[in-house]
Amino acid sequence: MKRNALILMSVLFAALSGCKDGSKDQPKVEYPETKKVDTTDVYFGTEVPDPYRWLENDTAPEVEDWVERQNEVTFSYLEKIPFRDDIKKRLKDIWNYPKYSAPSKKEGMYFYFKNDGLQNQSVLYMTEDLDKEGQVLLDPNKLSEEGTASLSNSKLSDDGKYLAYGISRGGSDWTEMYVMNVNTKEKLSDHLEWVKFSGIAWKDDGFYYSRYDKPEGSKLSAQNEYHKIYYHKVGTPQSEDKLVHWNPDKPKRNYTAATTEDERYLLMYESAASHGNALYYKDLEKENDEFHKLAEGFEYEHSVVDHMDGKFIVKTNYKAPKYRLVLIDPDNPEPENWKDLIPEQESVLQMATIAGNKLVVEYMVDANSKAYVYNMDGEKLHEIDLPGIGSMGSFRGNKKDNEAFYTFSSYVMPSTIYRYNIEENKSEVFRKPEIDFDSEKYETKQVFYESKDGTEIPMFITHKKGLKPDGNNPVYLYGYGGFNVSLTPGFRITMIPFMENGGVFAVPNLRGGGEYGEKWHEAGTKMQKQNVFDDFISAAEYLIDEDYTKPEKIAISGGSNGGLLVGACMTQRPDLFGVALPAVGVMDMLRYHKFTIGWHWAGDYGTSEDSKEMFEYLYNYSPLHNIKDSVEYPATLVTTADHDDRVVPAHSFKFIATLQEKQAGKDPVLIRIETKAGHGAGKPTDKIIEETADKLSFLFYNMNEKPSFE
Repeated sequence: MKRNALILMSVLFAALSGCKDGSKDQPKVEYPETKKVDTTDVYFGTEVPDPYRWLENDTAPEVEDWVERQNEVTFSYLEKIPFRDDIKKRLKDIWNYPKYSAPSKKEGMYFYFKNDGLQNQSVLYMTEDLDKEGQVLLDPNKLSEEGTASLSNSKLSDDGKYLAYGISRGGSDWTEMYVMNVNTKEKLSDHLEWVKFSGIAWKDDGFYYSRYDKPEGSKLSAQNEYHKIYYHKVGTPQSEDKLVHWNPDKPKRNYTAATTEDERYLLMYESAASHGNALYYKDLEKENDEFHKLAEGFEYEHSVVDHMDGKFIVKTNYKAPKYRLVLIDPDNPEPENWKDLIPEQESVLQMATIAGNKLVVEYMVDANSKAYVYNMDGEKLHEIDLPGIGSMGSFRGNKKDNEAFYTFSSYVMPSTIYRYNIEENKSEVFRKPEIDFDSEKYETKQVFYESKDGTEIPMFITHKKGLKPDGNNPVYLYGYGGFNVSLTPGFRITMIPFMENGGVFAVPNLRGGGEYGEKWHEAGTKMQKQNVFDDFISAAEYLIDEDYTKPEKIAISGGSNGGLLVGACMTQRPDLFGVALPAVGVMDMLRYHKFTIGWHWAGDYGTSEDSKEMFEYLYNYSPLHNIKDSVEYPATLVTTADHDDRVVPAHSFKFIATLQEKQAGKDPVLIRIETKAGHGAGKPTDKIIEETADKLSFLFYNMNEKPSFE
């Protein structure tokens, strides 16, 4: 770890000591040497060199050594930034407040998660009286001494007798499942391994789950084929679990199980790509019943809300790009026989659930939440009065209970829990967080701007009230744009130190997301993916045209598919941005489908093997393959994790190696590699704070900004 430390420190000290108040006028950072190998692929007659292919083997000793040397340079650089500790302290101060989830109710008991403030993971509590502090049922912070285990999912049995929960180690998508007796709080003997991309579907004293076979060889992340559904009976070894479904002819299919609230029907969702699914059901009251198809895949999405009067209530976008609720008769499941319960509306149907024998539905209106209550015949009764521009979430209620809970948050409002009386249509604040942040001093507005092809794109802009657009404000431009994911308003505690120092936080709703339904999503997929990048670039140009900022004051950020977004935009328009923060990004668009679960994203991206036209399209924007010689790229801090088995770290490794090789400017291009961590889900609080502090420090420093927290 200390090798070359003195040399590196002296070089970095010289680089950093020559600047005043964060000036970017500094010598180039000396990067670790990265060897090149003679590796070339041929796609439809085009030769594509891949000199850093060896970095794909992330468990090899030489790659681990490279990771260590890269981190030495990066952390030595970050440690010299004079206000890094101040940012970290401010983040800890504002983070340190109690956070609750909306309660759920089972057999007269309430269950909820609570984080005291800086706990690495939230703790599951149970109580009969919500006016009193509950008792701890499960504390994920005690799952391992190393702190690398996190709670990935959990679900109570319908009778409240058992809790099944999954544990992820080191940030991996692989999960181990356990069972607890709720009354005694005893961890039972159940231990299920090789679980991945699984739900928990209770039926009597057992549950359905999804898993793969035990991987062969040492590289565990390589096994992502032949997904299977099993039934596990509590108290029995995994070896006795009953295989419920698998398809030996379709290795690249995923299967997820669910049960209806009364546990009569087993539902199976079959997916073959990043979106769309087939839907099946099995009547568990009929002995040896087989799966029956309820809806075809894989062009459309279908999800069961529940069943009534012998029919399934299904949310679908079949012949309804913005979704609708239909009734499907299992005896006549053909689409021409479906009956509309709630027809498609002008806005996107986001959520539907049954509570208090009513249908509660949430719509997105220009990415804002609107919620309504319908009777079970599909007649609208009333609107739920929400606090304003923001997002409703975590609606928790039971079919027969008149009481429900939901959360609401915005870019300036922390998640607040509301208790809702369904019959009276009355909401009241149940828990409002007390945080060291005065939201009254900040505002969010929604604007609409034109993208390159004239399409109107919405964008949320949040900053201090009274901020004057003078062309010099630092901007944090965040985006995603893919996989039907909608970026709705939500509290971003990580942005507080930035906005407190005059920063403008901007979030455009790019095509590829789900904000306006399936057509909006499709407009940012495959051969239309460039629309997403154009939307993001146009957002930056809008902020400049409106005198919010200038190029050197714009930082762009995104993770996973959003990391691809940042990588593509910084290579297409390096002149437009001052700082780039791509996180766990998909950077090699020619080979992404060859790693772990990457093949599942082909529905959004297409692959380099599909056709010559598809290859050329991907090659034309793939971030790794579009880094050019003699170009000055923005100051860049790539972030990834050495145990990411979803978007493997090789994407970021090869990207930064190429960027360091070809960067013509003096701005630093660094990589921060978290060890013993994964794609991001379940990351402990202290690690999130550290990474956020490093990103904001890097951002401010390379924008010539000196933040203050007095």
